[in-house]
Amino acid sequence: MLLHVEDLNIEFHDHIVPETVVYDFDLDMDEGEIVGLVGESGSGKSMSALAIAGLLSRHDAKKRGHIIFDGTDILNCPREELRNLQGDDISMIFQEPMTSLDPLKKIGWQVEEAMRIHKKCTAAERKERAIKMLGDVELEDPERVYNSYPHQLSGGMRQRVMIAAAMINTPKLLIADEPTTALDVTVQAQIVKLLKRINKENRTAILFISHDLSLIRQLCKRVLVMKGGYVVDGGDVEEIFTHPKQEYTKRLIDSIPHVDLSGE
Repeated sequence: MLLHVEDLNIEFHDHIVPETVVYDFDLDMDEGEIVGLVGESGSGKSMSALAIAGLLSRHDAKKRGHIIFDGTDILNCPREELRNLQGDDISMIFQEPMTSLDPLKKIGWQVEEAMRIHKKCTAAERKERAIKMLGDVELEDPERVYNSYPHQLSGGMRQRVMIAAAMINTPKLLIADEPTTALDVTVQAQIVKLLKRINKENRTAILFISHDLSLIRQLCKRVLVMKGGYVVDGGDVEEIFTHPKQEYTKRLIDSIPHVDLSGE
């Protein structure tokens, strides 16, 4: 098993009264599996994902439970060991790439960042790998993109850049936190199709976070439904769509616009 999360509870202490945002969260993922995490804003899905990625500050949040990734205890391992995993074995992409990309640095420098941290290679080797990755995420003229600044690219292109940067070290787990929300429907379909291909070609496990069950259905075999910090429903995606157990899940399904995002 690649990932085992058991009884994860997350509590913040940045208010007068501590606030629990995730309760008793469980998740198991195998190598190459795609699992969806769905829920409305504030449901706890992004906080759970950030904890799995080791990106929640150890000072601001109290975390209880177990997050075991490929044999490593994410919650309790030394900081150096966690840093070795981040960007190498575990990568994450976010909703709005403009908040993740440095506007003053060229795309190539940013795509290469994880290689500079984790791989011993020359500048020429990094450039060759970065340009290959930009081509692999289906960006036209990858060398031009490599030498561009973020503001010179469209939203869809920037999201592809973020995927290239996340995948440059071929991680075992890619966490995608609402990666298509800021994009139009056509580009959403292209990004979902790209993630499917990355999963198939690299056996990369993907944890796909969204508030949109229609996108989850396009990409994932299994889904967890979160509400108010709890997992309230879950199982095989098609089973959830045909026989949702909870009224909340039924409402999420009923709210889906009838648009074909398959792009096929």
